Amino acid sequence: MEDFETLLKGSSNAHGHLCPGQVVGVRMAMEGCRLIGLDNPAKMPQIKKLIVYVEMDRCATDAICFVTGVRLGRRSLKFVDNGIMAATFVNLETGKAFRIVSTEKARDLAQIYAPKMSDKREQQLSAYKKMDIKDLFDIEEVKVDVPACDYPGPTRFKQTCSSCGQVVRDKKEVMKNDKILCRPCALGTYYQPVKKNTHNKGSHHVQLKKKSAV
Repeated sequence: MEDFETLLKGSSNAHGHLCPGQVVGVRMAMEGCRLIGLDNPAKMPQIKKLIVYVEMDRCATDAICFVTGVRLGRRSLKFVDNGIMAATFVNLETGKAFRIVSTEKARDLAQIYAPKMSDKREQQLSAYKKMDIKDLFDIEEVKVDVPACDYPGPTRFKQTCSSCGQVVRDKKEVMKNDKILCRPCALGTYYQPVKKNTHNKGSHHVQLKKKSAV
């Protein structure tokens, strides 16, 4: 794995800017990989040995993705929407896993680690780079039972929604009233369809045909 400063620069460029969350995320990813015994997780063959569960959709997540190479499309990144600055690193080969949580006390300790900095953001940037791991993070070894449907690789499980006919992958279907349903049919959607005006659509079609004829 590359050194901290190189990873931070690359992560910040990929994220779009340098911020305290980038520092926290890079250090979290480096420590997580170290604890589970992976020193080059973004490259083969280690790329297939890692799953990371992130619990926030903030800057640190982008940093974790950059350092480790995990991606939603590779199914190696799992998002658990807890709103907590935390991530769990799992070695699929050994089963070893550690959950790392960014501490709230780190904010207060920033002024101790970087007392000469008056700007709060700059103070945190400087402090988080050199802060002791025990002050920056709470770390615990955990056990994660990763189900087969969550593993990287080709789709192993498919079902068809009995209501709309949509194919549902990776055991994300819902059983309701003894029927297999997709989640939108069973639980509702986050979006609302926009109803099209069929009359206007037809009129526009007629106009186009007339114009073409001319």
